[in-house]
Amino acid sequence: MLTSNPFAELSALIPPVFMQTYVVIMVIMVVGGTLLDTLHKKSAKYFFDNWQNANAKGSRQVGGGKMVSLAVQTAVVDVMASGEFCNTQRRIAHLLTMYGFVAYVATTVMMVFSYPTSATPAPAILPLLWYIGALMVCIGGYWFWFFMRVDVAAEGHSPFRLVRADLFVVSLLASVTLGLIWAVAQAMGSGTLATVFLALYILATTVLFGSILWSKFSHMFFKPAAAFQKRVEKANGSRSNLPAPVDVAETLGSSSQLPRNY
Repeated sequence: MLTSNPFAELSALIPPVFMQTYVVIMVIMVVGGTLLDTLHKKSAKYFFDNWQNANAKGSRQVGGGKMVSLAVQTAVVDVMASGEFCNTQRRIAHLLTMYGFVAYVATTVMMVFSYPTSATPAPAILPLLWYIGALMVCIGGYWFWFFMRVDVAAEGHSPFRLVRADLFVVSLLASVTLGLIWAVAQAMGSGTLATVFLALYILATTVLFGSILWSKFSHMFFKPAAAFQKRVEKANGSRSNLPAPVDVAETLGSSSQLPRNY
C-alpha cells in the first residue's frame, strides 16, 4: 500500500486531466490569493517603506557580498532550520509540519502529472514519500494543535476552540488527514468509503488553498522576507538603537515559572 500511487488508482474513476486541472487551479489560487493578500494588507508597501527607512537610518553600507551572505543565512537559519523558534519542541513540530508538507505537495504534483495512471507506474519512493510527508504533517500539526498553542498551553482554552486565525492549520490538517484516510480506504478496496473521503479530501484541500486571503497561509512567504530585512537592519546599524533583548528566564528567576510554550 505504501508504495502504491493512490492517484493512479483514482484514474479509473476520474480522468487524469481532471486531476491535473484541479492541481493547476490550486496553484493559481495560491498565487492569486497571496497577491491579493499582499495588496489588501499592503504588505509589500510595508516592507518597502521599512527597507527605505532602514537604509536611511543605517550607519554603514551593506555591500553586495554581505547581502548574499545575509540571504544565505536567512535561508539556512530562519527558513530551513526555523531559527525564529526559541522553544525546541515548537521548532521540531514546525519542522515536521513544514518538511512534511513540502514532501507531500511535491510528490502529489509528480505523481499526478508524471505517473497519472497504472500504465506508467510511479517509482516506489514517490508514494512512500507521499505517505511519510502526510504523516509528518499530522504528527507536527496535531502536536502543535493539542499541546503547544498559546491559548491552549498558557491560557487554558479548550483545544477544540476555533477562531479565524486557526483556518490555515485546521484546513491543512483536515486535508492531509482526509487524504490519508482516502488513500487507505481505496487501497483496501472499500469503494463507498473511499468515495466519501475523496469528496471530503477535495473539499478540505479546496478550502486550504482557496482561503489564503483569510488564513495565515501566505505568512510562509512573508516570514522569510521579514527575517531577511531584520538581518539587513542589524548589519547596517539601523537596529542598534533598539534595547537589548531581555532574558525572560533570568527576569522571572526560574525557568519553571515560564509558560509551557516559551
